[in-house]
Amino acid sequence: MITAATTREQLAIPYRHVDTHFIDGQWVRSAGTERIEVTDPATGKVWGSVPAGNTRDVERAVGAAHSAFHGEQWGSYSPSDRAALLLRIAEEVEARATELSLTNTLENGSPVSETGGAAANAAGIFRYFASLAPMLENEDLRPFPNGAGESLVRRDPVGVCALIAPWNFPINLMVIKLAPALLAGCTVVMKPASPTPLSFRIIMDAMAAAGVPAGVANLVTGPGRMGDELVRHPLVSKVAFTGSTPVGRKIAAACGELLRPVTLELGGKSSALVLPDADLDVLSSRLIRSCMRNTGQTCYISTRILAPAQRYGEVVEAVRATISGGIQGDPLKPDTVFGPSANRSQFETVLGYLEAGHAEGAQAVTGGRKAMMGGDLAGGYFIEPTVFADVTPDMRISREEIFGPVITVLKYQDEAEGIALANNTEFGLGGLVFSADEQHAVQVADRIDSGSVGINFFASNHAAPFGGRHDSGLGAEYGPEGLSAYLSYKSIHREVR
Repeated sequence: MITAATTREQLAIPYRHVDTHFIDGQWVRSAGTERIEVTDPATGKVWGSVPAGNTRDVERAVGAAHSAFHGEQWGSYSPSDRAALLLRIAEEVEARATELSLTNTLENGSPVSETGGAAANAAGIFRYFASLAPMLENEDLRPFPNGAGESLVRRDPVGVCALIAPWNFPINLMVIKLAPALLAGCTVVMKPASPTPLSFRIIMDAMAAAGVPAGVANLVTGPGRMGDELVRHPLVSKVAFTGSTPVGRKIAAACGELLRPVTLELGGKSSALVLPDADLDVLSSRLIRSCMRNTGQTCYISTRILAPAQRYGEVVEAVRATISGGIQGDPLKPDTVFGPSANRSQFETVLGYLEAGHAEGAQAVTGGRKAMMGGDLAGGYFIEPTVFADVTPDMRISREEIFGPVITVLKYQDEAEGIALANNTEFGLGGLVFSADEQHAVQVADRIDSGSVGINFFASNHAAPFGGRHDSGLGAEYGPEGLSAYLSYKSIHREVR
């Protein structure tokens, strides 16, 4: 009998138990002696491990990046050369799509229907930023307004960058930092989240195969304290972090003290505002991707559904039917929609929010409990996909980021109140407006205080800036704006004779 455990043991993936970091162009044994175990959240079983690096590992990695940044080889690469390198990396990443997907799924429980697109998306990011090379090569000459002279504007790489990614999308939330940093001419030291340290090793292999010079891209694994050492290291010139708002605040404070530029993509509590004329079939068709993607473990998704009072029952039923119809199970199966929480800590956090929802009077119209799974999945971190109705704005489940398979449905009386509810949050990352009148929906979107808003669907566009307002972060990723975050500007002034 083939069980879930047997399937996992037979997977052809390149890394399980490792002892190395990637520093100065090669895999090198860690100076640290402690280990970090990697647990499959679908089974609760340990299947891999990595070294918990120490200060010496950080010093070696940052030193290698600093030497490469100031070395002749990387310094001789033009923007077009770096773009060509990004295109080669994209090809190598795509060639590793299957092993990347399977490793990612074993690390965080994201269904293969999600992780199966990770390589293509990462390759797309590398290719998009490669297309921006002319932005760095074209001469930028700006006359003085009074005609007395002109300024030649240079765009220089900012230097060594510390890139820190979270566990929910461990590949692409690192690549969206890595690709613009490399195109800009920076060098990097990357630290993945502790629960997901293995999948990005496959990207490092792809980069090595593509010919990235030694020291340009380095990877260390370890606990949060290593991230703090990277953020504060005197040779680091720029920090980019995606993760929780509390950790982001600490990083922002450190970078403020050091006058170090930082990009922060943090938490969210976004709303899908359903206008009275909305087509609920459209809502249902977009709901899981836009409001519960990756089992609710996505920063920008609109986990609060704001429904007009006159259609509240219809909206609740549409949401209930859609969510309850999604298959929950083994994330290695292609038809699975909802997997487990990514780790035990998050599992317990979400269970706490379910208890709070029940205690405060919300009604779980589907789900609302720990999921009872059978066989090898019995020890996994599964929570029933949940829809809470009769939710009021003061409830914890309405105000705080849950980061799990939980949707809340709130009621509003008129459009002004609906917009006010959408803006009644400390966050400002995503959002949605559902309406049959697209022009009016755009007008409503303009009144929502958020970095991104979708009209009847939501998706990230590599060419458009993505960033949060308020407690959702600082700065932007994607687009030319994302490239600018890795540049330092110099103006050379000269007289016109």
